[in-house]
Amino acid sequence: MGFEHLSVSLVAFLRRKVSNGEWTERSLALRAGISQPHVHQVLRGTRQISPPLADRLMEVASISIYDLLDPGELDTYLARPDRADQWLEWRPPSTSGPS
Repeated sequence: MGFEHLSVSLVAFLRRKVSNGEWTERSLALRAGISQPHVHQVLRGTRQISPPLADRLMEVASISIYDLLDPGELDTYLARPDRADQWLEWRPPSTSGPS
């Protein structure tokens, strides 16, 4: 699972919101700070979505990467012996400086 997979899921999510009438391309563009033609091109697949744009669109949509993951794929990934407990053991790096 990589950025390409996540970007496809994000675009599909945004397309559903526009198709269902929950958002317009214009309102999405205004909230994301980009042009409506740019949004249109992303939703139609004629323009690639960049990581910074993906971050902005996810923020505007109030979603995280976890919302873009298919639960079955996530279960399969976590069931792998080399991945299963890695996220449980992860700790954020210390923010305190040297003593």
